[in-house]
Amino acid sequence: MNITVSEESAARIRVIIDRAWREPFSRRTWAELGYFLVSGAVATVGFALVTVLMTIGTILAITFVGLAVLALSVRVARGIGGWQRGFARSLLAEQIEDPEPYMARPGFLGWLQSSLRDRVGWRAAGCQALQLAWAFVGALVALSLWWDAFACLLHPLLGRQGGGPAMWGLAQSIFPLGRNWWVETDFARQFAIFVLGIVFLLAAPWVTRGFVHVDRVLVRKLLGPDPVAARMRSLERARTDTVDASAATLRRIERDLHDGTQAQLVALAMRLGMVKEKLQDPNAADLAAVRRLVDDAHRGAKEAIVELRDIARGIHPPVLDTGLERALATLAARSPVPTEVSVELTARPTPAVESIVYFCAAELLANVAQHAWASRATLSCTQHGGWLRLVVRDDGRGGAAVAGYGSRSSGLAGLTDRVRAVDGQLYLVSPPGGPTVVTVDVPMGP
Repeated sequence: MNITVSEESAARIRVIIDRAWREPFSRRTWAELGYFLVSGAVATVGFALVTVLMTIGTILAITFVGLAVLALSVRVARGIGGWQRGFARSLLAEQIEDPEPYMARPGFLGWLQSSLRDRVGWRAAGCQALQLAWAFVGALVALSLWWDAFACLLHPLLGRQGGGPAMWGLAQSIFPLGRNWWVETDFARQFAIFVLGIVFLLAAPWVTRGFVHVDRVLVRKLLGPDPVAARMRSLERARTDTVDASAATLRRIERDLHDGTQAQLVALAMRLGMVKEKLQDPNAADLAAVRRLVDDAHRGAKEAIVELRDIARGIHPPVLDTGLERALATLAARSPVPTEVSVELTARPTPAVESIVYFCAAELLANVAQHAWASRATLSCTQHGGWLRLVVRDDGRGGAAVAGYGSRSSGLAGLTDRVRAVDGQLYLVSPPGGPTVVTVDVPMGP
């Protein structure tokens, strides 16, 4: 029976084998092993210290001294949690945000109440207890696998006379070195132990990575920001950004009306006043001059109307009155870059969400026309349950980024703030050379 393997499958197998051989010696593997050792040691010391303090505090809880010791244990747990976040950042490159800072109330009773109600401290104490239990299991499985790998590799050299490191843990219970297994000669037995060491060495990084992954989840969930507090902070930032954007919009409208439309209306009134003066004496009136003044006034009135229309369009586009689908089709038709539109909505969003999606689409298509050097673009708007997704894609040069400078009410940074104001998200994927894909997810409504 002939088994044929395609070149693609053979290349994939070679990559897997090469990675398996390299993984025990990679920097990531040793960083994860070091983190697991350090994290387990810190969790052990931290849990022991916090447990002792909590036990003493519980025994003396009938006095203020006991309550103070309990509060101190919570503060200690929070501090150790900060160290554990630092280890995860430095050794695992895990991006974990700091939780809300500790805010103590004035006085001893205020400190006592704030400490005992510190959710971050209690969650840190729970994390240390879970990490200690997990570190114990990991020591029996993952760490013992590393030790037994080197024990088996060194056994042919050091174990002939009964010396060498002894195996322990899960591997020892499955493959005890004290037995002769299925081989009878000493050479075959030593060779089998050496091969077993290679197997252990190749398997140890992946087993350790599995234990470290669970530890990552514990640190992220229990030592990161409290979900309720993070949600409140997100809403506070969104509210602040919305208020700032609204204030900036009002200032812009006031400036445009004062500097542009109001000045033109004043000039219009002056010209009409001059016409009125010249027409007070019909016999002495210069009709040619009157006609020029009327023409200037007419032109100024039309310019003022155009400016007012532009200002009103910046507040609420009239095309949205006919629905988001037609509004997006109109934007695509006006774009200088050929744009394909696809809109699938089963329900109409709220007016605020429609306006946000419209302005996002307008800004993104303008960026495609001005910066992307693209030949084609696609715009899709679909509904997924209670969410609305807008995707703008172009085949341009890529390299777009959300800049943190300039006006926060324009550009990608402004769009990000506008979307977050309604609890939405903006995602940008724009590698050098393209393509650029911008995805905006916003809720359909409250």
